[in-house]
Amino acid sequence: MNFSYCPQCGEKLYLKNCGDEGEIPYCGSCKRPFFPFSYCCVICLCVTEDNSEIALIKQDYVSKNYINVAGYVKQGETPETTVVREVKEEIGLDVVSYKYIGSYYYEKKDNLMLGYICKVRKSELVPSVEVDSAEWFPLKYAQQLLRYDSIGWNLLNDYLGGCK
Repeated sequence: MNFSYCPQCGEKLYLKNCGDEGEIPYCGSCKRPFFPFSYCCVICLCVTEDNSEIALIKQDYVSKNYINVAGYVKQGETPETTVVREVKEEIGLDVVSYKYIGSYYYEKKDNLMLGYICKVRKSELVPSVEVDSAEWFPLKYAQQLLRYDSIGWNLLNDYLGGCK
């Protein structure tokens, strides 16, 4: 996101040289720069504790393909708190453990996706109202269900490639 006006006082920003950063939108009234940023999200690969299955969801307003649980980091949250909240909200599961795998940039929506492997106990999936369906699939079959070269597909491949 790029700022044209100060989000605190509303004054029009002007470009100011900020050392190594170059010219950055600056508020003369608040005396601070406003660096462009991408919205921060988490993407969760929800895997059973025995590594045999993965939970995938469908959200027709997002994609016609299966996707991973994902969501925006809310103000005041850490990415780890978001992981636990999103998995519980979207599919009704408690996260037993999680591990950060890496970050992925989603250019279409200017999102920085933080990828996590979430170990969960297999139980009935309880989709939220924003999830059209949720299902368990064998881990090796999941590659065929996720859109090739999508962030979810890349996260799964990073996991299968040894980031366990």
